[in-house]
Amino acid sequence: MERRALLRTYANPDRKLDYIVTLSGHLPGIHTRGGGERQRIVLRYVPDKLILETRSLGVYLEALAETVWSNPEDLAVTVLTDINNEVITRWIEVAVDVPELQHHAVDTHGVVIEDRQPGWDNPALLKRLARI
Repeated sequence: MERRALLRTYANPDRKLDYIVTLSGHLPGIHTRGGGERQRIVLRYVPDKLILETRSLGVYLEALAETVWSNPEDLAVTVLTDINNEVITRWIEVAVDVPELQHHAVDTHGVVIEDRQPGWDNPALLKRLARI
């Protein structure tokens, strides 16, 4: 897909190590059904062979902003799938937090989705992560 091609990578400097890369950003502009504030995305992953170039994530987020997302679940699954196809991580977590516009008593709608390679596990490393 065109948007996936925007995700550029470079080689992991040490594939023997498990470490966490964290990138956060937002979809520029107003792109929730009914308008509203911007959608925040946090990406945390343990790299395998490749590292995601930071600038390319920004370009990718701009491309995602061209779509009006009907719910944050769709957005989170799309980001996870795209990163999994282009970067191929050992473990990945995508968090999406959007302003909730369906009811005045609800402030935000958040989604956290994760995936990992079969057989990969490093509970000591993942335990250090702040809970979302």
